[in-house]
Amino acid sequence: MRFVYNIAALLAIYTTETTAFVSSPRSAMTFVSSLPSTMDDAAVEAQALRDKAAQLRAEIATMEGKTIHEVESEAKEKKDREIKAAEERKNRRANEVPLDRGRMVEVPVTRDDMVAQAARAVERAYRDGVTRQTVRFFLLQEKDSFTSSNQWPGGAQQMYREAAKPLARELLRSIRVSSEQILSPVVKDQEIWDFDGSALHSAEAQEGAKFDVQALVFPNTDVKYIKDIETIDHDMKDRLFLLVNPFWRSIDSWGINLLAPGAKKKAQKVIFDRGFDETYVCLRFSCRGEECVAIKAYPYDWQIFAYLEDGYGMETPIRLGCCKEEPKSELVTTLLNGRPEFKFSKNMRQMSR
Repeated sequence: MRFVYNIAALLAIYTTETTAFVSSPRSAMTFVSSLPSTMDDAAVEAQALRDKAAQLRAEIATMEGKTIHEVESEAKEKKDREIKAAEERKNRRANEVPLDRGRMVEVPVTRDDMVAQAARAVERAYRDGVTRQTVRFFLLQEKDSFTSSNQWPGGAQQMYREAAKPLARELLRSIRVSSEQILSPVVKDQEIWDFDGSALHSAEAQEGAKFDVQALVFPNTDVKYIKDIETIDHDMKDRLFLLVNPFWRSIDSWGINLLAPGAKKKAQKVIFDRGFDETYVCLRFSCRGEECVAIKAYPYDWQIFAYLEDGYGMETPIRLGCCKEEPKSELVTTLLNGRPEFKFSKNMRQMSR
């Protein structure tokens, strides 16, 4: 019986391959060297294959005591079941992807790692037609690691000078908006308001202006920046324009300003209606006493991590999960509580050692 079943399976495969061989352009290209030289010869060979398949069906029918029609029906049903199963697997994989998109995203170890991660996210988004983007770095000085505790007594000026400026410059040096770009772009920066720490950075591509990129660093809710963004947006047309670490979180950041009564409406039109989607965000924060990191890297979901220390003072990021929107403390707390590594608080873990 096992022999009969194998013959039936062989018949189904044989019939499928025969049809594919005759009808598939890709098969015709792959096996072009073995095809007959004329269409008449090809027709003869195809008929011979069909005759062979008919002979196999007759032999199977004889061995199993069935009619040829029954054998053909069973072979067709088996083939239909295989096609349906393959389609179900495909659909299941498609449905599973959004639930865990971005598992390969890792926490950067250094500032250079973060810049490289951001550059690749920006490039992916640009290839998908996103020409207006927002990037939010975790502001690190060159000597800092992701476990460093940063203090900025100098405010926005110090943050720009020691962190945002070098990060923005390296980002623009790293981005390639086209495979035609081989040479590193020439990056220039122009301060806007020193007391805000704001500046416009430009990457001038040596291959031509069509590959230029601009980034406005540290814009805030002052009306001046809305006007600046509107002007740059117009001038850049379909080229890449980035906002780096803007000081607003949403349109509600504008609030009510009696000195600028139309600012919120203008910001909605100039900034939010134009997109400026967050294509890369790296956040450091504390939750339930644990040091955590959340990363958004286009096109993946937010990935959430918490640092777990070992007995030697080393800290390793442990992936907690992912979510569609920027994670809130309630979600992160739930994820932490669900992991056995974080069953006890950080203080209790340290005391137990």
